[in-house]
Amino acid sequence: MNLSRFFLCAALGLTACATADDDLDLETPPQLALTSNLGGRYNATKSSVTFRVRSDRATRVEAWVYKAATGQAEILRQVLTNDGTGRWAATVAVSTLQARGLTGAIYYGYRAWGPNWTYVSTWTPGSSAGFVTDVDTNGNRFNPNKLLFDPYGLELSHDPQNPANLDGTIYNTGATDRLRDSALVAPKSIVIDTAAGNFGTKPTRAFKDEVIYEVHVRGLTKNDSSVVAAERGTYAGAGRKAAYLKSIGVTAVEFLPLHETVNDANDVVVSTTDDNYWGYMTLNFFAPDRRYSMDKTAGGPTREFRAMVKAFHDQGIKVYVDVVYNHTAEGGVGDATGAKAQLLSFRGIDNASYYELGANAAFYYDNTGIGANFNTTTSMAVDLIIDSLTYWKGDLGVDGFRFDLASVLGNSCNRGCFNFDKTNPANALNRAVNEVGARPDAGGAGVDLIGEPWAIGDGTYRVGDFPAKWAEWNGIYRDTFRKDQNKLGLETVTPSQLSTRFAGSSDLYGDDGRKPWHSVNFLVAHDGFTNRDLYAYNTKSNLQPWPFGPSDGGEDNNVSWNQGGDLALQRQAARNGLALIALSAGVPMLTGGDEMYRTQYGNNNMYNVDSDKNWLNWSDATTNAQFLSFSRRLFNFRLAHPALRRANFYTGAVGASGLKDIQWLTDQAVEPPGDYWGNVNNHFLAFRIDGQPAGDTAASIYVAYNGWSGVVTTRLPTPRAGKAWYRVGDTAPWMESRGNFTNPGAEDLLTVTTYDMAGRSILLLIEK
Repeated sequence: MNLSRFFLCAALGLTACATADDDLDLETPPQLALTSNLGGRYNATKSSVTFRVRSDRATRVEAWVYKAATGQAEILRQVLTNDGTGRWAATVAVSTLQARGLTGAIYYGYRAWGPNWTYVSTWTPGSSAGFVTDVDTNGNRFNPNKLLFDPYGLELSHDPQNPANLDGTIYNTGATDRLRDSALVAPKSIVIDTAAGNFGTKPTRAFKDEVIYEVHVRGLTKNDSSVVAAERGTYAGAGRKAAYLKSIGVTAVEFLPLHETVNDANDVVVSTTDDNYWGYMTLNFFAPDRRYSMDKTAGGPTREFRAMVKAFHDQGIKVYVDVVYNHTAEGGVGDATGAKAQLLSFRGIDNASYYELGANAAFYYDNTGIGANFNTTTSMAVDLIIDSLTYWKGDLGVDGFRFDLASVLGNSCNRGCFNFDKTNPANALNRAVNEVGARPDAGGAGVDLIGEPWAIGDGTYRVGDFPAKWAEWNGIYRDTFRKDQNKLGLETVTPSQLSTRFAGSSDLYGDDGRKPWHSVNFLVAHDGFTNRDLYAYNTKSNLQPWPFGPSDGGEDNNVSWNQGGDLALQRQAARNGLALIALSAGVPMLTGGDEMYRTQYGNNNMYNVDSDKNWLNWSDATTNAQFLSFSRRLFNFRLAHPALRRANFYTGAVGASGLKDIQWLTDQAVEPPGDYWGNVNNHFLAFRIDGQPAGDTAASIYVAYNGWSGVVTTRLPTPRAGKAWYRVGDTAPWMESRGNFTNPGAEDLLTVTTYDMAGRSILLLIEK
């Protein structure tokens, strides 16, 4: 033992300190799918742990190791060494930790010093020794009194605020809180065994063939009596629903954020106060959220998440995860001076590298509404995004990602501004394509990349402007059909606009080499009305008492309409909403529960409502059995008919069958004349798709959309010799008793040449 080092540690008041004999040469941890080796990792034999963290601005970093998540002093303080490139590291023998009392999981965090808080040997937790300022002119916010969890930690012990500690101010800087030591209550990273788990065989389908189901992992089963009580609301419970989702025609489940988020305190008080249900307040981009795991032991969430992914893969269903790389749960500043801010991880390790500073370095630039953009112009921040995506793809088995407020990831401005640049090869959008690996157009290995192509502020609305290989939530598709369905006579929508959206939005995706399937077609999503409520409420109703709300915010202009209060027409409109996305070129996305006519009781912003009124209500499957039957048959029809899943845009060219690839028709079964397309008084549009080029079992598919409020008698196009038209479905109320949709092989033969279409209805026929 090196006695001089031992006595130095004692003189500094360290309760535990590594000696020279305890130090090991830095070892390389088992290779994950990561492109870097940052984080706390075991070596191959689990005989040592190497702690690695990156900070370009720190002047000293220490790893503090604990044998419990809370309430106990550290068992080891280990100084990390800077290799000269801003990467700090040290290796510790597991036997050393065991000699100091470790009997189970290894919990750890970092303390960091820098220009605004210099290291002095007299510093002890809770002291001001070395303090210069809370934030300096370069944006440094180091504070060694705040224990920081590892940005690359693979699991997190708990949230900053939780049932045992509801006081979030202990993590703050500023005059009142800067000297409060957070270590006893702070979240800690956990070193876990990174041995690969079994997540099954990944589906390799082309993205054009997907039907996406957006849902909250907790809400999916928390209220489901068919799932055993212990599994409800967990990854394990979600895996139980894989067969059900397959039965309704879903091919990809898209979970709201699953990265560790701020939600441990949701159940402390039965209300919406400070609750975070949706999960868009990310703490760590590698750790699966522990609250959603039935197995909460160290490594449990990771194992259970992989098992859930396998359950979906076993049914041929892809797993997508909604990721929030535009901001973090650390938020912005808390006072007018900028001195007060929360230090949990990123901010205390390298504030200016992880966040976009404002013109005044004490503040931030924000396009997210949370307080600070993640700084996606620095290699440190973008490397973390790519490493996180790579880990979730390669080690956890995820098949694709939906990126929240994804325009921020294309920001080329380092400080105090926003400038979207889709051509920059170094930004997160393009590095994700090239380094994580976008799936080839025809299918194969890779990930599906879906952007929410907007954020907050000038220049952030970028629908149709993302790089090659990126699909987008098509907000223009949503707005066009909402207006046409719900604002007849109040908003103007032309047949030309409708045809463009039906046919895959070539105006948005055809000018840069992308395809119809780069348009994710949706009418509702988690942040807004459900498909049912879009046609049942004129305005939002967000201030209802618990358990329905209250929720602040929410869009005021929903382009919704309650159909005059007519319940039958509300159901018809909701069927239309699903039929539109199922029968359009592009990739349809429905929201969890929409298939069984789910309501949120008029609340369009239930981000903070963790109650049974926001979870899926599985009694709807019985109460609304006819609607569920319609949904199941509709989306399975799409899967059975490849002619609907276009690989390329329509051209109007005549094929070997003698039909155009798509033929647009009026109610007289003739192609619209030139002046028809721009006439806002024309509310009928039909199209006929040639089935032969796609090898479809139907010779052609006919879709008619009557946007007018009254009955329209439409002439049907003439079937070819030896063939006839068969009715597959009609969304009109008269067919509701039959579920509005026929079973395959039991379609209704039509022997008439005209058809009376109810007001605001959709008709689907096949030629065979």
